[in-house]
Amino acid sequence: MTDWVRRVSDTMGAINQQWDKAKRYVSSKLGIQDSIRIMPYSGYGSPEQLYLKGRVLQDEGMAVREKDAAIWKNALNMYRRFETDEVPGIQIQANINNQQHRTTTNKEGFFELEIDLRQHPDRLWQPVQLEILSDSYPVASKTTQGEAIIVSEKTEFGVISDIDDTIVHTAATDLLKMIRIAYLGNANTRQPFAGVAEFYQALQQGHSKQAGNPIFYVSSSAWNMYDLFTKFMAANNIPKGPILLRDIELSPANLLSFEHGSHKLEQICPILEKFPDLPFILVGDTGQRDAEIYRTIVRDFPNRILAIYLRNVTPGDCDRTAELDDIGSSLQQQGGQYLVFSETAAAANHAASHGWTA
Repeated sequence: MTDWVRRVSDTMGAINQQWDKAKRYVSSKLGIQDSIRIMPYSGYGSPEQLYLKGRVLQDEGMAVREKDAAIWKNALNMYRRFETDEVPGIQIQANINNQQHRTTTNKEGFFELEIDLRQHPDRLWQPVQLEILSDSYPVASKTTQGEAIIVSEKTEFGVISDIDDTIVHTAATDLLKMIRIAYLGNANTRQPFAGVAEFYQALQQGHSKQAGNPIFYVSSSAWNMYDLFTKFMAANNIPKGPILLRDIELSPANLLSFEHGSHKLEQICPILEKFPDLPFILVGDTGQRDAEIYRTIVRDFPNRILAIYLRNVTPGDCDRTAELDDIGSSLQQQGGQYLVFSETAAAANHAASHGWTA
């Protein structure tokens, strides 16, 4: 990223913070606030404890776009997605199995909850009703349904997967293509790689076909794009799972950066710590730093990683190929399974041959 892009981004960030404060003050004085809503993010947990995250935002009225929607319509939706104003200081109550838990949104509008369960659920997904308690703003909908995936004793293993250039073609190594795909399209224009839905469905079902193995999706995209990812996965029959994104400001440097080393470690490590007895399969691609990140995970969590699968999106890069070969050799010496693949079928066949899928 060039210095001028970073300087412009820093300036935009400072201006945006002051602008948000001014808008909230003027809107409050004039009594013209937009209605607010809860954006729940799929959580995860055990039969004993759930972790939930969400955000309170002002409703910008984004429309669902058809596959052949004009670029300007997609761009307008994307602008609204990032321009949406977060609402700090809003009290939220989670209601689950006659239990109530309260929290308050932070300065970015996010809230987090860790809920100890008195009644242990026997389902894969546990619903949670989320309620806005504040009357400082008009409310689009006072209650919203959230949910969390449950990791139980039936679970065989977990899966942690990258999204960009692993599940869906993003062209993160080609700036112009990446902008067109990531920011000028919509959930219906994005296309998964061939075989992804079937492979991930098999991983979720496991060898028994009844395991309900959790799949955690990690991306360096902003939380503002959460709805786009969920719609894309539903439209393409990719198994539902918690999607873990980044909190970033609207700026050129942030939108054009798909660097995700520290972010992915910050998201992945708590998952492995939360489920210390559960092995995992890691899926990524060769275009960014997934191999290096996953090597760190193997080092920090020995004997926890069943396999690492990397989609090869850099087949003509000799230097990158040499780096990946070195990483693969070191991982295999530690007894781990490591596969760089061009077609999803190769990873699917490898998983089946090791008994992880039927």
